[in-house]
Amino acid sequence: MRAALILTLAAGAAHAQDLGPRPVFAPVDMAQAELGQLLFYDPVLSGNRNTSCATCHHPRFGTSDGVSLAIGEGGIGLGPARRPDPENPPEQRIPRNAPALWNLGAEEFTVMFHDGRLEADPSEPGGMRTPLGQEMVAGFDSVLSAQAMFPVLSGDEMAGHYSENRVSQAVRLGHLSMEGGAWDRISARVAEIPECRSRFDALLGTGAPIRFTDISNVIAAFIRLEWRADASPFDVAMTGGAPLPAPAARGQGLFYGAAGCGSCHSGWLQSDHGFHAIALPQIGPGKAARFENHARDEGRMRVTGQPDDAYRFRTPSLRNVAQTAPYGHNGAYATLDAMVRHHLDPVKSLEAYDRTQAVFPEFAAEDWRALNDAEETARIAAASELAPVSLSDAEVADLLAFLNALTDEAAVAGRMGIPENVPSGLPVQR
Repeated sequence: MRAALILTLAAGAAHAQDLGPRPVFAPVDMAQAELGQLLFYDPVLSGNRNTSCATCHHPRFGTSDGVSLAIGEGGIGLGPARRPDPENPPEQRIPRNAPALWNLGAEEFTVMFHDGRLEADPSEPGGMRTPLGQEMVAGFDSVLSAQAMFPVLSGDEMAGHYSENRVSQAVRLGHLSMEGGAWDRISARVAEIPECRSRFDALLGTGAPIRFTDISNVIAAFIRLEWRADASPFDVAMTGGAPLPAPAARGQGLFYGAAGCGSCHSGWLQSDHGFHAIALPQIGPGKAARFENHARDEGRMRVTGQPDDAYRFRTPSLRNVAQTAPYGHNGAYATLDAMVRHHLDPVKSLEAYDRTQAVFPEFAAEDWRALNDAEETARIAAASELAPVSLSDAEVADLLAFLNALTDEAAVAGRMGIPENVPSGLPVQR
């Protein structure tokens, strides 16, 4: 009787739920997308020509990389099989999980990264607020395009170790957007490749200079096309098509009802694009400058400087969430079930965190430094915004069924796929 009632309420909620207007995606120029696909998978953009965008955002792993904390420069292999290169290991572990790329081309995405350090702001140089400040240049067609510049300017992600190459040298000297800086050096590499030169000639005009913003704009066009995910069973049901199966329908009722998920995971793409503190365990080296000696990650506060923003992180979209494990800003939870259960009582979950949930190729004492600090863990707990919610195992199973109904199988399969070869002739990670 109770199950039937929940199903009835869920069906009503599905039609009554006001999700606002459908997501809007800018039109995609196929010539741009095709060139963007090649450059996305081409390691030529990295300082040592050994790491591509796809290294940490690969379709085999839901456009992430399948590990808690990514390994960019100094790694070998792909996904959970990626390991530090014993001949040239990473200088530092990347402190955060590689975010998935689903639907970042939707116009509602005006904030990027877990802490929102890149966001649209018409009052700032180039129309965006970034840590680069006055170094920011005009020419990026969106924040999606601009976000592509950050990994190539990170020594630990793509640029390379100190003084290993001319790009990493420019980065470490702070020569970024200036003439002869890191962006110029990368652009010059691309311009020297005949296929890239001819494709950019068709887009920009014969002989037109290739700027870094031109490179990032075509990559953004590819992401906008390839990983648009808005045709899931949920979308079909909400637009009058086949209803969700009973467990997913019950889960939808819980999601937008008693479980309270929809208060933050709102709208068609299940994100309010805001920042919230949910007491996630802090694992990994933390977000610190090279001169700082701590393992904290205070999230949004490092961007705004506001104490109220401590331990807040951007609400991720839940589209294709079943494909994107591990979960959390630092990949603290290996399974979607564990992540859902953390939300039910975040403080209790933090205090009882199972360290085997972390997906690391190898462990280091630094990875547990913050978690072993009782005072830091207490600060994370005190900042939590979520009140405990009581759900049965059966109700959790229904929530998971709903989250699986957010999977767009056509998007997961890919529209353009992985190219056989890239213009530079460098290896493609498949």
